[in-house]
Amino acid sequence: MTAETTGSAKTPHVIEPGSLDTSISRQLNSDEPNGQPPASKRIGTVSLALMIIAASAPLTVLAGGVSSNYAVTGLLGVPLSFLILGVVLALFAVGYAALSARVRTAGAFYAYVARGLGRVTGVSAAWVALLAYNAMQVGIYGMFGFASADTFNALFSIDVPWWVYALAGWVIVGILGVNSVDLSAKVLGILVVIEFIIVIIYDIFAVVDAPAGLSADGFQFGDFFAPGVGAVLAFSMAAFMGFESGSVYVEEVKDPENTVRRATFGAVIAVAIFYAISAWAMIMALAPENTVAEAGEQGPGVVFSLLGAHVPNFLVVFAQVMFVTSLIAALISFHNVVARYLRTLAREGAMPKFLAISLGRGQAPALGSICQSSIALAVLIVFAVVGSGSEDPVMFPVLTLFTWLTNLGSFGLIALMAVTSFAAMAYLGTNARDLSMWTRFVAPLLAGLSLSGIVVLIITNFSFLVGISETSPLNWILPGLVVLAALFGGIWAAWLRSAHPERYLKLGGGEAAEFEWRTSTQE
Repeated sequence: MTAETTGSAKTPHVIEPGSLDTSISRQLNSDEPNGQPPASKRIGTVSLALMIIAASAPLTVLAGGVSSNYAVTGLLGVPLSFLILGVVLALFAVGYAALSARVRTAGAFYAYVARGLGRVTGVSAAWVALLAYNAMQVGIYGMFGFASADTFNALFSIDVPWWVYALAGWVIVGILGVNSVDLSAKVLGILVVIEFIIVIIYDIFAVVDAPAGLSADGFQFGDFFAPGVGAVLAFSMAAFMGFESGSVYVEEVKDPENTVRRATFGAVIAVAIFYAISAWAMIMALAPENTVAEAGEQGPGVVFSLLGAHVPNFLVVFAQVMFVTSLIAALISFHNVVARYLRTLAREGAMPKFLAISLGRGQAPALGSICQSSIALAVLIVFAVVGSGSEDPVMFPVLTLFTWLTNLGSFGLIALMAVTSFAAMAYLGTNARDLSMWTRFVAPLLAGLSLSGIVVLIITNFSFLVGISETSPLNWILPGLVVLAALFGGIWAAWLRSAHPERYLKLGGGEAAEFEWRTSTQE
């Protein structure tokens, strides 16, 4: 018997957003008799923070993102942009963390918007989130395939098309996706720690070498506030994508009250400071006057060439391989988020109920994982076929699959953050009067306005970001997909309201919906 049919012989239970009973929370988060957390609740603060950071892939951000930022924008203010965005996202995290402590659900954006701005708007947010996270995840396969083919061809003279490596990565991600989340957490934790070590080694050598000496270049306002500042912010913002995903694991953390909040703030602060220092170190390594030109000429090679001058060659090879595995870490992270979104939406009646099925002792969202893998495979096949006949088949996955979809995903997620900030104001202002005015109103308002400004900057610089002409139809097709997803979600919710009111009333139910689902499936 499912949550959808529970009420066939009796009056169905209606879940009103905001009506969370504390006894439900205690039952969902109760320990096993041996005093250990349930198998599905094994993620601690450090593990969750590493899973969050894995989505941005530190080595990929430095070697690929930061070098591209300098090359494309021609500005040295990238280090300062990380600090500014860190402040904006810390403001966002104030309301976001307060919401996660009160609305405990893997639905995150969807549930928070539903609680604050209504169920119809919440389902619109859900469809945008699904589109954005899928776009980010599938897009990264393009860079993974290219980087793998390039690396293994250079190191071992293995000439294999990019899509072969992409499919190999797809298999790895799919296997981890249907297994317990603590397995993914362990894999991601190891990969992220190694990435941090490599980047720290690079930073040290960059500062020690510094051909022009150490300076404040990169942190000066003149380096940042110049034509192209919008593109700098848009590029740098992509490095933070995934930091908000901590709330998606709320059903699987050891301490739902504190783990998500601590991990989210920790990830934002760590990422902002670490990336700012590393971006500044690159300027020091290349010299301020040469940074833009060298970054454009060498690309990711600016990192590995410096390492090659100071460490044995086998360590450089290891770093290049880690550049590839950092992309696997990001793929796993975004895959897990999509699978959990699908499971939550299915439990609350917004998606087909079979997607709510969890398997194994760790209760992994197996059907949601398989669904996400199927979407990724379909897109990979299309781009593999089209790319085989392109003028530049080697760069095709980077210039199209990666660039188009990750920028689409980034745009959708930033827009969701802005909307969620205003939803936080609405929900916390009514349901959390015990919190300070700063938490309930000031921080979410500042975050919402700042993020809305970044959305405008992305739209106005979109052709610049994806490397297409200003007259290309992709300038409105790609951002338009986000609008279409929002409209479809709203129409779907309105249809549920009229055709299936009992399902509609469960939308945004959070823990209450989770409890009803578990209870009904055990009957």
